[in-house]
Amino acid sequence: MKDSIVIDMKYADYDLIDGTPSVERHHIFGGPNRKNADDDGLWVPLTYAHHQGNMGVHNNKEMKVLMHIIGQLAYELELLSTGEAKTKEEAKEMFRRRYGKSFL
Repeated sequence: MKDSIVIDMKYADYDLIDGTPSVERHHIFGGPNRKNADDDGLWVPLTYAHHQGNMGVHNNKEMKVLMHIIGQLAYELELLSTGEAKTKEEAKEMFRRRYGKSFL
């Protein structure tokens, strides 16, 4: 799995939400896009409570939507910073083609 492009790897052992240690890696995009998320570094560290608990991303629509937005923004910024995309619109279209839709 590629290093996360969402967070600085020096913080990969701490929950993205509250900084608590003892985390699990959450793939921001799952299902048929899980491999793409692995390849693109679209994962975040979350505690069990924020990952699979009652208010966690797998059980809370708002958390899931927020993660999708964060993931898309990170991907588009990565494309722009590496020069793979020249404009924000091009980066958004590249994301849409790879992940099937825009979350913004």
